[in-house]
Amino acid sequence: MTAAVPVGLTAGSRMLLGRSRAVKLAAPCAIPGQCGLPASLAQPLSPTEVGGLHLMHAPFCGGRHATLLEEGKDMLVGHPPGRGGLTPVQWTVCAMAAIGFAFDIYEILMLPLIVRPALLELTGAAPGSAEFQMWVGRLFYIPAFAGGIFGLLGGYLTDRFGRRRVLTFSILIYAVSAFCSGFSTSVEMLLFWRCLVFVGVCVEFVAAVAWLAELFPEPSRRESVLGYTQAFSSLGGLLVAIANGLCVAYAADLPAISLPGLGEGVGDPHAPWRYTLMSGVLPAIPLLVVRPFLPESPEWQRRKLAGTLGRPSIGALFAPDLRRVTIVSTLMFAMAYGAAFGAIQQVPQIVPGLPEVREVTQSLAPPQAALVTQHVAANVTKVQEVGGLVGRVILAYLAVLAIRRRTLIRLFQVPGMIAMPVAFGLIATSSLTWLYPAIFVAGLLTVAQFSFWGNYLPRMYPLHLRGTGESFAANIGGRLIGTSFAWVTATLAATPDRGYAPTKIALVAAAVGFSVYVVGFLASFWLPEPPAADLDEARGT
Repeated sequence: MTAAVPVGLTAGSRMLLGRSRAVKLAAPCAIPGQCGLPASLAQPLSPTEVGGLHLMHAPFCGGRHATLLEEGKDMLVGHPPGRGGLTPVQWTVCAMAAIGFAFDIYEILMLPLIVRPALLELTGAAPGSAEFQMWVGRLFYIPAFAGGIFGLLGGYLTDRFGRRRVLTFSILIYAVSAFCSGFSTSVEMLLFWRCLVFVGVCVEFVAAVAWLAELFPEPSRRESVLGYTQAFSSLGGLLVAIANGLCVAYAADLPAISLPGLGEGVGDPHAPWRYTLMSGVLPAIPLLVVRPFLPESPEWQRRKLAGTLGRPSIGALFAPDLRRVTIVSTLMFAMAYGAAFGAIQQVPQIVPGLPEVREVTQSLAPPQAALVTQHVAANVTKVQEVGGLVGRVILAYLAVLAIRRRTLIRLFQVPGMIAMPVAFGLIATSSLTWLYPAIFVAGLLTVAQFSFWGNYLPRMYPLHLRGTGESFAANIGGRLIGTSFAWVTATLAATPDRGYAPTKIALVAAAVGFSVYVVGFLASFWLPEPPAADLDEARGT
C-alpha cells in the first residue's frame, strides 16, 4: 500500500529518502509559491515519474514543495514530527475548527436559557405543571433524538463523501435553522427548528473530529490540536450565556422580530429569547465563507482516488475487534451527556427556587421577576462554562502525557461522584452564593469528559470507519441516550406545587447526576486502551 509522503524540498533539491535513495524532484509545485491552497490539493504535477515515484502536490507545505508516493509510512521531511510551527493554512484549519466546536455548544446550551420564557409565551403553561414539564422534556429530547439519528447518518456520509463536504453542509443546515427558530409562533414550530439545529450540530462535531485527526497525523500534535480546539466548545457555552444576558438587557432597543410569511403572529417581537435563538447564525458566517476552501483530509483523499478506501458500515463497528470499544464508549458517552442534560442543564429551572432569588423577585411583577431569574441563570451558566473550559484545557494538557486512558477519564469521574450530589442535592437548594463554585466544579468534571472522547475515538477506528464509529458513540450514546436524561429529570420532577418545583428539580438532578457518574465509572473498567500505533498502521491498511 502506498502512502503520501509530504517532502519539504524545493524543485531541484536533493534529499536522502527511504532506503538510502537520493531523489531529485523533476518539477516545481503545480502552483509555484501557492503551496497549501486547497484548489491544488493532491493534484498531479505532471505525468513524469522519478524513479517510479509519482509527483503530487503537498497540502500545508508552505512553499514550492511536492508530495511523493512511496512504499512505507507517512513521514514529513523538512518539518520533523512535533517540531516547528504550524503553517498559515494549518492555523486557519484550527481556527475554523475551534469556531465550529464553539458554535456547536453555543446552540446546544442555548435551550436551558430560553426554554422557560419561550414556553411561558408559546404555551401559557405554569412552570412545574405537567404540561410545562412535558414540553421541557420534549424540547430537550426530541431534537437530540433527531440529531442522534441523522448524526449517525452524517458520520456514514463523512466516511463515504469526505470530511470537508459534509462539514460545509452541516453548518449551512444549523445556521438557517438557528435564524428561523427566532420567528417561532408556536411551540411545535420551535420544536421543528430545534430539531434541524441539532441535526446540523451532531453531524458537524463528528466530521470535524475526523477531519482534524487526519490533517494532523503526528500523535502528539494531533492530541494537542484535538484537545485545545475542543476547549473552545466551552467558550461557546460562555458566549451564549453572555449573548443571552445582552439580549435580556437590550431587547427593547433591538429591531422588532417580524418577517412577512415567517414572523407573522409573533407574540412578543422584542422577546429576549427570540434574539438569543437568532444569534446562533452569527458564528456560522465565517465558517460558511472559509471552510469550503480548506483542504480535505489528505489520507482520505488519497485512498478515495486510489480506490482503496474501505466501505463504511454500522455492522463493521460490531466486528470482534471493535465490538468492545463501540459498546463501552457509547455507554460512557451516554453517561457523560446524562450528567450534563439530566443535571447541569437544569440549573436555569433550579435558580428561581433559591432563597436569594425568591427574596428579590417576590415583590416584582411576573415579567420583571422573569427577567431577574433569567439574568441570574445566565450568570450561573457563565460560571459553569468557565469551569467546563478549565476542564477541557486540563484534559488537553493531560492527553499528550503518557497516561492510560482509563486513568485519565477516572481523574474526572471519581471526584464527580462526590461533586454532583453535593452541588445539586445540597447547595442548589439552599444558597446562590455557594452554587457558583459548586457549578464551576460540576462543569469542569463533566465537560472535560466530552473532550476525552474527541481525543480517544479517532485512535480506536480505522480511517474508513472513523466517522461512523465516532458518530455512533457521540450520537447514539451522547445525543440520543444521554440527552434522554433531561426527559427523565423533567418527568420525575413534575409537581403541582409551583413553589416547590425548583427544589424538586434540584433533588432529582442530584440523583440523576450521581447515578450516571457511577455507571460511567464502572464501565471504565472495560474501556480498551488505544493501540500503540494508529489502527490503520497497525493493520497495515
